[in-house]
Amino acid sequence: MLLSIIIINYKSASLIMDCLESLYQRPGPYPFEILVVDNSPGDGARERVTEAFPAVTWIPIDYNAGFARANNEGIRRSKGDAVLLLNGDTLPDGATVETCYRRLTESRYIAAGVQLLNPDGSPQISGMYAMKGGLNYLLPLPFLGKWIKAAGESFGVKKPHVADAPGAGPIEVDWINGAFLMVKKNILDESGLLDEDFFLYAEEAEWCSRLKKTGPLCIYGDLHVIHLQGETANQEFGSTGKGYYNFYDRKGLQIMLSNFVRIRKQFGRGWFFIQLFFYLLDVPIFFFGVLFAGRKSGLSFFHLRRFCKNLGAILSLTPKIIKNKPYFYKVL
Repeated sequence: MLLSIIIINYKSASLIMDCLESLYQRPGPYPFEILVVDNSPGDGARERVTEAFPAVTWIPIDYNAGFARANNEGIRRSKGDAVLLLNGDTLPDGATVETCYRRLTESRYIAAGVQLLNPDGSPQISGMYAMKGGLNYLLPLPFLGKWIKAAGESFGVKKPHVADAPGAGPIEVDWINGAFLMVKKNILDESGLLDEDFFLYAEEAEWCSRLKKTGPLCIYGDLHVIHLQGETANQEFGSTGKGYYNFYDRKGLQIMLSNFVRIRKQFGRGWFFIQLFFYLLDVPIFFFGVLFAGRKSGLSFFHLRRFCKNLGAILSLTPKIIKNKPYFYKVL
């Protein structure tokens, strides 16, 4: 029995050092291996990490391969009966990881996550329920998203996210946050690995849709891991803020693009065009919203211009997305 823990490095040596130090503070009795896949060779991370933690297996990649490709390389090199995709910006307790591994391997579930927490102890979204056609991607839309959310609440539509999963019992979900995603390895021949068309964002959601065809997924709500959330991505994209309500810079474009790619792959062409219609519809609504709401909305015509620019980039890539042939959708 062996757990393979896979961490991706991209200019994040300090975060990974903190992650590993936290992991080793209370290691469980189970055997595990740690594989660090290096998306930024030459940044000095290899020397720093392996000197402090010589048991780490370092896997170099000669370019920034993103989340899916790097994790797939780690999975291919792994020796465990289960793999844990673990973000370098997490602070996992070794005993928590061991408990999750033990529960998963002894259960009917094929993949599991834990309750992710902000540093102040407040919960993050750790798991989601899939909405038909990925309609939850409409909720962050400026102005229009609030109307859609209000309409959904009035009709009693179930919220798609599991922000807080209290209690000891496992909570079944449709997909698990990729910051902490543990999967039984024996099902991967049937489900396949992560889709390497994705660079960053939405890849774990699409992967979980294929994993779920082999068995149920769950969140162990009584197991907690601190997640610093997006520190490296924000720095590299030159962005600020957390979560996925960003449509106005390169990070926002990557989020939008990956979401549309996921919709096409998981739900088909029809739902892709439905989503695209609502994004285009939001342009005039955005204009009048800024015009009449002004500063109260926190948005301006600057944000509208950036939104339109990113939406234009999506439109230019639409033929490729629709064809669904191999293509690396990388913005950075």
